Amino acid sequence: MEPNYKDLWIDILSELKKTLSDISFNTWFSDTEILSMSDSKIIIGCNNSLILETINLRYIDTLNNITYSLTNQNYKIKVMLKEDFKKDHTPSNTKNLTVSSSNKEISNNFSTNLNNKYTFETFVVGNSNRFAHAASLAVAESPSKAYNPLFIYGGVGLGKTHLMHAIGHLINENNKNLKVVYITSEKFINELISAIKDDKNIEFRNKYRNVDVLLIDDVQFIAGKERTQEEFFHTFNALHESNKQIILSSDRPPKEIKTLEERLCSRFEWGLIADIQPPDYETRIAILRKKADVDKLNIPNEVLIYIATKIKSNIRELEGALLRVVAYTNLTNSNVSLDLAKEALKDLINTKNSKTITIEYIQETIANYFDLNIEMLKSQRRTQNIAFPRQIAMYLCRKLTDSSLPKIGENFGGRDHTTVIHAYEKILNKIESDQDFNNTINELSNKILNNR
Repeated sequence: MEPNYKDLWIDILSELKKTLSDISFNTWFSDTEILSMSDSKIIIGCNNSLILETINLRYIDTLNNITYSLTNQNYKIKVMLKEDFKKDHTPSNTKNLTVSSSNKEISNNFSTNLNNKYTFETFVVGNSNRFAHAASLAVAESPSKAYNPLFIYGGVGLGKTHLMHAIGHLINENNKNLKVVYITSEKFINELISAIKDDKNIEFRNKYRNVDVLLIDDVQFIAGKERTQEEFFHTFNALHESNKQIILSSDRPPKEIKTLEERLCSRFEWGLIADIQPPDYETRIAILRKKADVDKLNIPNEVLIYIATKIKSNIRELEGALLRVVAYTNLTNSNVSLDLAKEALKDLINTKNSKTITIEYIQETIANYFDLNIEMLKSQRRTQNIAFPRQIAMYLCRKLTDSSLPKIGENFGGRDHTTVIHAYEKILNKIESDQDFNNTINELSNKILNNR
């Protein structure tokens, strides 16, 4: 029986709408549709990654529950970009999937597992990841000839998975005849358990030992699992001896993975080990700008600076903060601004552990930068060499503190709040028209926020 996708989705959305405000519903679901449906899975299409991430983050459980209540079946809902779905279901792709039963299994499980968002073009390179990026690119351009295995490690949300997918995409692009397999260690473990239970060990081994490129994400999870380590040891040997490329990722270097067998640890170190560190300020800004560009978001520079200075741990949290600001903007029908960003992120940012930026500290920083003393900034002197730094200081006080306009004016020699507004607008206009000056303001903002 051919399911009526359109009618089912109308029914699901009708139930969902009862639980959401009109603004939320229209923002996230107005352009969604069912793209395909099987006995166990429903694929929902949307137009951009912002909507995709929001639905997965906030609404996927609700959608699954509503679908079950309407169909009395445990469908698993997956959200995809419509353009990605079309790429995966072109006639050429369909033809490739029917070459043989064994190839079909691998293609279905892995080829479409490479996320189209994660490419080298969308990866932002900075000091914290430059070495890992260069190593990944070298392997992708010359698989089995550069570093084998390539072992990438770093904390959660720093871009390891992005690089893994990027390697897979570039190898696929340059070598159509190579069989590339990407899998998480968790899925590898689960498939091994199923193979043992169903007495399909040979099929499992053939599946992973007859590939040209094997990418295993979060390999640290096989530690402590004796049967999995045994199986992976022989898989690793079979591939390496056949000159097949192996790429592994972990949250720590091999020697620090507790309960990892020594023989595996030594093999992981045969090739190249590359680490990724948390992104520095400049890289965080670049990541946010790239994210905004990709999702076609118009975000003021001061908002990006605020997010980049408050979120320092990893890229996932950084992009999540930007997503939260945009969602808050849509839900409140407001324009993106610094004040709105502060409101949207107030629960996310741990203000208790951060020192308060004071007007006095900003004055001190600006005075030192322009080789003045603080009293000059507070004086009534209007010469350009004093008035301009004073306006910059007022602008930064308005942007980086919660002080009121009258309080800022009072701290600059008892000036009126309208003087502060004039200074803020003058500096803001110059930032928008002068890139060099914009860089100077970013440098000063970073200095104040990171050295406080």
